[in-house]
Amino acid sequence: MHYKQPTHLQAAILDWAGTVVDFGSFAPTQIFVEAFAEFGVAVSLEEARGPMGMGKWDHIRTLCDIPAIAERYRAAFGRTPTDDDVTAIYERFMPLQIEKIGLHSALIPGALDAIATLRDKGLKIGTCSGYPAVVMAKVVELARENGYQPDHVVATDEVPNGRPYPAQSLANVIALGINDVAACVKVDDTWPGILEGRSAGMWTVALTCSGNALGLTYEQFKALPKDKLDQERARIGQMFEASRPHYLIDTIAELPAVIDDINKRLARGETPQGA
Repeated sequence: MHYKQPTHLQAAILDWAGTVVDFGSFAPTQIFVEAFAEFGVAVSLEEARGPMGMGKWDHIRTLCDIPAIAERYRAAFGRTPTDDDVTAIYERFMPLQIEKIGLHSALIPGALDAIATLRDKGLKIGTCSGYPAVVMAKVVELARENGYQPDHVVATDEVPNGRPYPAQSLANVIALGINDVAACVKVDDTWPGILEGRSAGMWTVALTCSGNALGLTYEQFKALPKDKLDQERARIGQMFEASRPHYLIDTIAELPAVIDDINKRLARGETPQGA
């Protein structure tokens, strides 16, 4: 039996917050601010957004390693944060996250139509997130109530290594019965999520406006003047550069056209590794 390269996409692996739900990715970021505040340490929303896409413990560890935040922690506790301190913040973060997740559970405009179109094109819908399973269960339940039911879900604590490692995307490949990673596209609003897709050997689509990088509500995004939006797109494009996304689009609403383009490229014999 000889190897046959895929000629069309078989699956889309979609992120959650900032990609399909929670325009602006507010649910995770706001809770980091609140969790640190309960320890008497001020963290701005902008600082909290920095490592977005990682698993939440790793995200908190990364924040604690920022010199300015480490210094604020030292001022409060007389030491810089240890891994035990990170775990203490994480353990406060978790119940806050579960409690508040419903406030930011709305589907991103155009998401349901785009996903229905992908299904019509024969794609399965896998998903993964920086959320752990206990939070993910709530997110999935709220999404189902809003009409979104993907084929598979992988939380960050269900694999040995979260993003930017490829494990969550590859767990979807196995569960969905996909025969080649080149027949998958990873869609995400963060650079660790795009690196995850790249390291899994998939096509990658970075979302510039619906997620963490722009950090605005849908209404604020729609109200941006064209010149300001163009500036923001350029800034965010630079942020994503090192993760080498194959495509940059504003929101998931534009994804079906990208799928058509990838299918043409696959039919011509192109691969994501070579692109």
